[in-house]
Amino acid sequence: MELFNGRPDNAQQRLPRESRVYDMLDKLGIEYKRVDHEPAETMEVCKEIDEVLGATICKNLFLCNRQKTVFYLLMMPADKPFKTKKLTSQINSARLSFASPDKMLELLDIEPGAVSVMGLMNDSEKVVNLLVDEDVLGGEYVGCHPCVNTSSLKIKTSDIFEKFVPATSHTFSTVRLTGE
Repeated sequence: MELFNGRPDNAQQRLPRESRVYDMLDKLGIEYKRVDHEPAETMEVCKEIDEVLGATICKNLFLCNRQKTVFYLLMMPADKPFKTKKLTSQINSARLSFASPDKMLELLDIEPGAVSVMGLMNDSEKVVNLLVDEDVLGGEYVGCHPCVNTSSLKIKTSDIFEKFVPATSHTFSTVRLTGE
């Protein structure tokens, strides 16, 4: 794996959803490093990518309430366990579960295995609520997928939350997840 600055030279071999991410980051003046790799389908593969990027790739979970009427994208450190009960009490929600892959594709234009904050640019109706574990905000960089799981990006945390998220017309709520 090799680390590159910015978008790929040959974007014609990329999916449109990936190219749109690069277009938006470039338009916003957000610098990023990129590594291309085999599909990152496990956290073990993500750890290898982390080493090349020099950033921790977040675990991103696409969740919904019991009625499937409220949707959440949760960004959290990969090594932190997810306890539904700890989160639901903080956001005053009924029991949470994983949202369907169909809903993920519909709202974020992302398929399972590639869930990322970058998908918020595709949520034109602002249906998805962004939840961010406080430990993610404490890091200098965020590692994420550009809406596909065959590339990963290293972006300054401040650029994600001060430039990218506002440009999507979303806001975020900080949550505190514990391993207990």
